Amino acid sequence: MKAISYRQYGGPEVLEYGDVRDPKVGPDSVLVKVRAASVNPVDWKCREGHLDAIIDPVFPVIPGWDVAGVVVQPGASVPEFSVGDEVIGYVREDFLSRGTFAEYVAAPVRTLARKPRNLTFEEASGLPLAGLTAYQVITKALAVTEGDVVLVHAAAGGVGSLAVQLARHAGARVIGTASESNHGFLRELGAEPVTYGEGLAGRVRELAAEGVDAAFDTVGGDALKVSAEVLAPGGRLASISDPAVIGLGGDYCWVRPDADDLQRLAQLAEQDVVTVHVSETLPLERAADAHRLSAEGRTRGKIVVTVDWTD
Repeated sequence: MKAISYRQYGGPEVLEYGDVRDPKVGPDSVLVKVRAASVNPVDWKCREGHLDAIIDPVFPVIPGWDVAGVVVQPGASVPEFSVGDEVIGYVREDFLSRGTFAEYVAAPVRTLARKPRNLTFEEASGLPLAGLTAYQVITKALAVTEGDVVLVHAAAGGVGSLAVQLARHAGARVIGTASESNHGFLRELGAEPVTYGEGLAGRVRELAAEGVDAAFDTVGGDALKVSAEVLAPGGRLASISDPAVIGLGGDYCWVRPDADDLQRLAQLAEQDVVTVHVSETLPLERAADAHRLSAEGRTRGKIVVTVDWTD
């Protein structure tokens, strides 16, 4: 099959497009014909070796953890899916090797859910990792409920935009940080935008004089410090970017594959509670360009690579 792969850590230039061996389908896996796979910052961080301390690579590595596609072959012990089912998945394993930037992926059944019927494959591919991250932080770590005031950093990004929608669905008032060019987008999502940078704590206090009940840090560093400063007494704090949150009394959150959570997200998408904004779509062979765009850190919503099955 055709795929994107890399044989050593490095910049986008180490990504190669070409033939790799077809994946084997284990008893607890599902062979998925990939239609689209979205890019996440963790993809290029893995490629650069930043996660080497916790995840072993098995070179050549096919990058990508998000997928939307069609079931080709369920494993011997997988009654949940049949040939032709449209699925989405956060296909993360405990090693780097069999990613989703390929024509096919053998996905563990624990990573899959049925694709929302109202989303395109491109939109659906942007839901799993970002959506699960937002869902697990907003509903579990921060336990956002009706009447809460919630601060979401980088609220126009893939994770942030979904966190805004989930918090609003829970009945919360949401303040979101973003560049001024994304303020209109945040208002459409139901958030009150503030510009990040120097003086952020004061701007948040202007909107929430008594502080925020929950803060979701997706950036780390100064953003995390501001989050702690603007918390109301008893406020909750979570970060997906900076383990220093633990020293501030908050939770350091790492998203995990969860089929039930993912299916719940798919249901929320079908109910139009959450939508996925796709800012850029590129063919699989241009995955290096997709990685470069993601690393620039200015993306609204998601960047997606697609597999052409017209032949």
